[in-house]
Amino acid sequence: MFLRSTTLLLAALTLFASLFSSASSVEIPQVTVQTPPVTGDYKGKIGVLVEEHFDETELVAFQQYFPAHGYEVVFMSYLWGQPELTFNGNDHQRQVVVKTDITQADLSQYAGVILIGGYAMDRLRYQTELSEDGVSHAPAVEFLRQIIATNRIKIGAICHSLWLFTADPTLLQGRKVTAAHNIVADVRNAGGILQVENNQAVDTFVDGNLITGKHPAVVGAFMETFLRELDKS
Repeated sequence: MFLRSTTLLLAALTLFASLFSSASSVEIPQVTVQTPPVTGDYKGKIGVLVEEHFDETELVAFQQYFPAHGYEVVFMSYLWGQPELTFNGNDHQRQVVVKTDITQADLSQYAGVILIGGYAMDRLRYQTELSEDGVSHAPAVEFLRQIIATNRIKIGAICHSLWLFTADPTLLQGRKVTAAHNIVADVRNAGGILQVENNQAVDTFVDGNLITGKHPAVVGAFMETFLRELDKS
């Protein structure tokens, strides 16, 4: 009996140690609270619109690339009346703390706004109540309308992020774009003209102030194109 009890106790201790070891080895997501300082001549601000399930590859790339080329990066979102919110990325390895609410952003300070990929834009087109006129009045869609109306701010959309445009087809009608193959039907149904070569959506495309990228694998080319368009202004 003693031997059996001792064996059971050792087994329990081994299991506990295993569970503790597994728990302690879980990676803690890296949290982005602010982006690196701008190096060189200050050129202005770029807003990066985010929400839960953002693409982590893109977030890391944006926060490093643009400050190194003179642009301050500001993460922004609809904050639901809160002073700040923390959003998790698709891979659960990155979090971003957002303190800038799109309903209070001064667009005169921004040279560009990028809609991040992942499922963030699908979440941001959510409406708590449907309007009788059938037009989306989600805060992020209203924000997008304001950006377009400036006729000055460069708008970047990559991967799935044209989903925000499709909430109001008048915003995408007749625009030449590229996007992830997953949302090709959504883009076309909203009046977008997908740019295709060899049965593939092209990597990047520029249509006036709208700069689009296919998916995270081309984020480098997307950022270079966006920067080039910014610097033309």
